[in-house]
Amino acid sequence: MGLREWWRARRAPRLHIAADLGDGPIVVLIHGIASSSVTFDRLVPLLTPNHRVIAIDLLGFGRSPSPLRATYTIEEHVAAVRETLRTLRLREPFVLVGHSMGALIASRYAAENAARLRRLILVSPPIYVDPDALGDRRDRATMDVFLRAYEFLRLNKAFTMLNAEFLARLSPIKDVLVVSEANWEAFRLSLENAIESQTTVSDIASVRVPVDIVFGALDPFLVPAGLRIVETMRHVTMHRVEVSDHLVRKRMARAVAAVVDASTESESSTSLPVLPRS
Repeated sequence: MGLREWWRARRAPRLHIAADLGDGPIVVLIHGIASSSVTFDRLVPLLTPNHRVIAIDLLGFGRSPSPLRATYTIEEHVAAVRETLRTLRLREPFVLVGHSMGALIASRYAAENAARLRRLILVSPPIYVDPDALGDRRDRATMDVFLRAYEFLRLNKAFTMLNAEFLARLSPIKDVLVVSEANWEAFRLSLENAIESQTTVSDIASVRVPVDIVFGALDPFLVPAGLRIVETMRHVTMHRVEVSDHLVRKRMARAVAAVVDASTESESSTSLPVLPRS
């Protein structure tokens, strides 16, 4: 870590730790935009019998702080996650699971802190690139539509909040989608500075631990071109979950839990021993 990154991490706010449950190999969960740790309500019970599970609310969301001068870039999100995990004094490499925007943040964290991880699991990652970087005309058009849609959402507050409220009422997971006055700035700036202007492809390429990508076949937020780029990387394994969308519903939760269990079991002979908490 360079001096700038060190200073940023030391100044970063500590995030709310929504859950720290169970014993065993450690799994850290990071949710996505406009959500909180409730994202993983279906997943946590599947992991706690054999793992210590830590769920964190991201900067500006859930019960974590919303600093007045925050710009909610990937760097700021990662610095806050890093500082929060530092306070836990974790003494063994852990599995890091990121969902949606949390997958983008987890990718950058993993690229910069490989020694802290044993594996990176990205769930429903919205991997976007500059449309001009794509060779296929249809891929360019699709990518452009997504990016323009996000720009529209952050520039039209009333429309976005109204539709988010409607979608939240339809969701099977309570409070999994919250766009309100309280988190509008975090939502708007995270959308612009962490999702629209992301560097996830290069971050994943820089990760030095195995990477699993778990995605739903019916996920409306995924652009196939983005997934195709990363699936060619040798350290990346793709897991397609049929009849699943963007949320971590029961089917997706079972798929993610299976990947976590398989990864910790296969690495148990080479990983550090599980130590009691300090």
